[in-house]
Amino acid sequence: MGRKVNPKAVRMGINKTWNAVWYSDKASFPKIFLQDLRIEKKIKGSMKDSGVDRVMINRSANKLEIIVFVARPGVAIGRGGEGIDKLQKEIKKMTKSEVDLKIREVRKADISAAIIARGIADGIERRQPSKLLVLSAKEKAMMAGAKGLRIWVSGRINNASQARTVKVQAGSVPAQTLKADVDYASETAKTMDAGLMGIKVWIYKGTKTNVEDEE
Repeated sequence: MGRKVNPKAVRMGINKTWNAVWYSDKASFPKIFLQDLRIEKKIKGSMKDSGVDRVMINRSANKLEIIVFVARPGVAIGRGGEGIDKLQKEIKKMTKSEVDLKIREVRKADISAAIIARGIADGIERRQPSKLLVLSAKEKAMMAGAKGLRIWVSGRINNASQARTVKVQAGSVPAQTLKADVDYASETAKTMDAGLMGIKVWIYKGTKTNVEDEE
């Protein structure tokens, strides 16, 4: 189960919660769900240099509240709030509803699976050695307080002719223990000479038995 099921999915209602909270009838559901995916893609593209951890979307009757958790809030907000104002106007135009865009800082960015995965992907796209990127991420995460981690990088490592998977693990990652707080993320690195490379990151942060906002 640990390899085939998203660790966040099986922990919903135990120590994880949904990133989008809203209600819709059956006819409108696909349209709103697709809009959520486009909003998330837009935000992650615009705030790529900010280190996006996750995007939370809360919908009411005619209002859209979006909370973006980032590692570098100053970069996301921009000089004088210029960056966030521009993005808010673009999302408002896309959704045709009132948009309240908020930026929150991730206190422990070194143990965020999404930020680690995106950092490794960016490094691979800049032609940095994947093995060194993975080992560096492992050291930072363990020093930041992670109980365990698992990082996989799959593809044509170092432009090899045959694809393989580099696996690095430290500590323990109890994938089947539901009260374990396991953060998971996957990213795709697009390289010019070796094609696509997949990155998967599991971070074990300890035991957690209630649903609350994560740092």
